[in-house]
Amino acid sequence: MTLNLRHYALLGLLAFLLALPGRMTLPPLDRDEPRYMEASEQMLLSHNFIDVRFQDKPRYLQPAGIYWLEAASTAAAEKIFGPSVLRKTWPYRIPSLLAATIIVPLTAWIGATLFGGTTGLMAAGLLMVSTLFVAESHMATIDTVLLLDILCIEAALLCALTDRQKNRPTPLRVAVAYWLALGIGLMLKGPVVLIPGFGTPLALWLLEKNRSWWSRLRPRWGWLLMVAVVVPWCVAIEIISGGDFFARAVGRNFLGKVAHGQEAHGLPPGFHLLVFGLAFWPGSLFAAMAIPAVWQNRKLPQVRFLLSWIVPHWLVFELIATKLPHYVLPTYPAIAILTAASLMTWCPPTLSRWAKALLGVYGVLWAVIGIGFCLAGSIALYRLEHTFTLSALIALGGSLPLMLGAIVMLMKQQRRQAAFCAMGAAVIAHAGLFLSVIPNLQTIRLSPRIADLFEDIRPCNDSVLISSSYSEPSLVFLAGPNTQLIGPAAAAAYLHDHPQCSLALIGLKDKNTFMSALKKFGINVVKYNQIKGLNYSNGHHLILELFSPL
Repeated sequence: MTLNLRHYALLGLLAFLLALPGRMTLPPLDRDEPRYMEASEQMLLSHNFIDVRFQDKPRYLQPAGIYWLEAASTAAAEKIFGPSVLRKTWPYRIPSLLAATIIVPLTAWIGATLFGGTTGLMAAGLLMVSTLFVAESHMATIDTVLLLDILCIEAALLCALTDRQKNRPTPLRVAVAYWLALGIGLMLKGPVVLIPGFGTPLALWLLEKNRSWWSRLRPRWGWLLMVAVVVPWCVAIEIISGGDFFARAVGRNFLGKVAHGQEAHGLPPGFHLLVFGLAFWPGSLFAAMAIPAVWQNRKLPQVRFLLSWIVPHWLVFELIATKLPHYVLPTYPAIAILTAASLMTWCPPTLSRWAKALLGVYGVLWAVIGIGFCLAGSIALYRLEHTFTLSALIALGGSLPLMLGAIVMLMKQQRRQAAFCAMGAAVIAHAGLFLSVIPNLQTIRLSPRIADLFEDIRPCNDSVLISSSYSEPSLVFLAGPNTQLIGPAAAAAYLHDHPQCSLALIGLKDKNTFMSALKKFGINVVKYNQIKGLNYSNGHHLILELFSPL
């Protein structure tokens, strides 16, 4: 099967439609997403597109590329819908949506170039429904956009390799695309993009003992394009921050993650392999089943290219101290292509008894994850809200039979049919989760409920919310950049200094301290309302009360 432009357009449309559910109803997801949103909003409001800030603090984690994209999409939405969209989540998520829309057909193109059209389509499907990809494509974070950039880098490398195999010249545009994609990656995430960008050709060189194809990418002058993309902003931020950006972004954030686990994310090697079963579900079992076939075909140029894409990136992020599941997301398209090749192209090799036993154990774990995934939405609704919704039950009724069908197909050794069933189950389960479950989970929607209450009773247009017992970034995004996240005694002092336009949000555990401080200042307050809920970021059940000076 040969894929043409119509196939790729339909794939992109499908990816777009599958990424839409929940995009407007999903609240800002603590803690990273609202930081990106708020920093992008402040960039728009301040017209300072160089120095990225969250409230009054610099956000020196990576360059400004992702904030420019989110600020641009939000500015466009503001022109159409007015300034109220600045407090909405969906405009900031447009870059991730568009990136996901392009990633899926681009994965299909790479798969089709390497193994044929049917393999490309299967690879695109496996990636499109994988848990981590779906989650990241719904959020206004950097990871989906970074994945697209790395995919463009790998596509350019593949073009050069294909041209070498066919003994034809590599067009100049391929080299330009490769180096520009590296430069854009540097503007998005800094040196991280160099791991796949240079790791893949280096690994190929070690495997093939041949680097003649590297000259096709014009490295003698190509690096100047890469540097030209990032240097102007680097010079500007160096001047504005007085060198503080590079000390923080490279010294503390990038190199600090290598040696020490940051933000309680320090974990031993093997973490990414351990969570792969869930992160790449439902393709994770089929990826494990593909390992013998990949090993059998390891000398094929196509397999060498994909392994050179996967292995260096994966090893680096297994070895660094700080670990989060999305760190290895850039390897998922390559894993999806190898998995698809084992399903659609290669004959399955004969397995030893030990291999069959290991795959059987992994298959049981995969089935448990899948059934749990189908049930998770309805269980969460019942546990947190003590209710069921018809739409959630419909989603369960659609996904669970398909999941059970996949298990039956696997027991009959019908791997391809099992993969289709599992992918269908994932699509329905994801749609149910984003359309029916998350919008009804009021218990964990603390920030939106607080922001709505604050908006209803704020005494002034520029009122300030002071929060002592709940300090999630999502509250800052929804209630405004002037939100004060300070202790209960400081909250009382702030009310004393700004009595006309301030409201204080105090939890029960801090109420006595807050009231004692108020007495010292001789301030009386009125309580407006009480909000109960679960802070899912730390698992704490909170009872919060909103106060205003009399």
